[in-house]
Amino acid sequence: MEGSQPEYPHLSSKESRIKRYKPIWRVLLISNLALGAYMFAMARKKNMRIQSEKAEKKREQIEKDSEDIPATSTPIPEIPPPPPVVVRPKEPIPEEQQRELFKWILEEKRKVKPKDREEKKRIDEEKAILKQFIRSESIPNL
Repeated sequence: MEGSQPEYPHLSSKESRIKRYKPIWRVLLISNLALGAYMFAMARKKNMRIQSEKAEKKREQIEKDSEDIPATSTPIPEIPPPPPVVVRPKEPIPEEQQRELFKWILEEKRKVKPKDREEKKRIDEEKAILKQFIRSESIPNL
């Protein structure tokens, strides 16, 4: 054997450095991730502690306020319930005004743009009922 050199593929110096320092890069990456997770966990823990302190202060304030109210104060008299409201029948609307109102409602229904078939069908039915009321000789009292 004339040249007893090992037959390794030729690696550039840059590639050999990358392979040589690969474990160090992994350790740095893992340690950075661990440090970031630790920082986020501590920040969350601190926020939780601050919230619990605020809640505790609020509870103490409520307890303090409730202690300030004397227990021997005069009882609050009960207010009697209001008398029942009597509904008086209103004067009926004249038929001519009702017809005008139905015509106005019909015009408004015609302006509505339906979104789907079901809504269009419902609007058409309502318009048909309004037309029946407008055309009828007498309008029923509701």
